[in-house]
Amino acid sequence: MQTRFHIDLLRTSDAGSLRAMLLMFGRAFADVETYTTRQPGDDYLESLLASSTFISLAAFAEGRVVGGLVAYLLPKFEQARSEIYIYDLAVDEQHRRQGVATALIARLSQVAAERGAYVIFVQADRGDKPAISLYTKLGVREDVLHFDIAPTAPRVT
Repeated sequence: MQTRFHIDLLRTSDAGSLRAMLLMFGRAFADVETYTTRQPGDDYLESLLASSTFISLAAFAEGRVVGGLVAYLLPKFEQARSEIYIYDLAVDEQHRRQGVATALIARLSQVAAERGAYVIFVQADRGDKPAISLYTKLGVREDVLHFDIAPTAPRVT
């Protein structure tokens, strides 16, 4: 059965919806602890939601968050333009394969145009067939390597 849903761009007053999205991300990624146990306070979340470089979209069905997308607007230095990086995208298991993720990306595309971004990019883990299929349908694939570099405190001498 197809669920009716709508997509909202979260605003400063939507910290509660952002928290609901975090719980949904935790469940969808099978990592509830990371997404729920050390959440920042409402002041932090409201500041983040007010930022011009943070974008959070939520899919709601029957008043409940069933999908979410978090992205960052990255101002570039080589030209006066920006790009958008999709950081997290997930859909509640019961609402998958109903167009929620595609609708979230379509709404992000509108936000990107409104904010003057020239491209949206996202990465997918090898073996994540649903994500790779979705992104292949919507964009051009580039195979790149991703590296995590740990920050290091400066040495005191």
